[in-house]
Amino acid sequence: MATDVDFLQFVLDQLAGTPGITHRKMFGEYALYRHGKVVAFLCDNQCFLKPTEAGRALLDPVVDGFPYPGAKPHFLLSDELEDRQRLAQLICATADALPEPKPRPARQPRAATGQRPKPAR
Repeated sequence: MATDVDFLQFVLDQLAGTPGITHRKMFGEYALYRHGKVVAFLCDNQCFLKPTEAGRALLDPVVDGFPYPGAKPHFLLSDELEDRQRLAQLICATADALPEPKPRPARQPRAATGQRPKPAR
């Protein structure tokens, strides 16, 4: 079951005062970013926070969940979604604890096909 746009909008509304929050649709689900770092996934209308020691220290109790089959365990947020301040604190602490994203390699020009260029007319 894909995440509803209404759930995405709810989470974004809860994080409205938090700078640097963006999202991207991925396979019917959503990834949440803070300043270019993926910090959480919205899957099946649930929020899965990337696991970090900083996030673990702010959660009590920690509930693990899997955002998609084959994924590593993430912190499943539930009641935290209702508390704007706590959610923002979790997102910010997680983003701060994660490494900077690796730069994408520059696109390589396409290889020549071996065909001669057409003469100009």
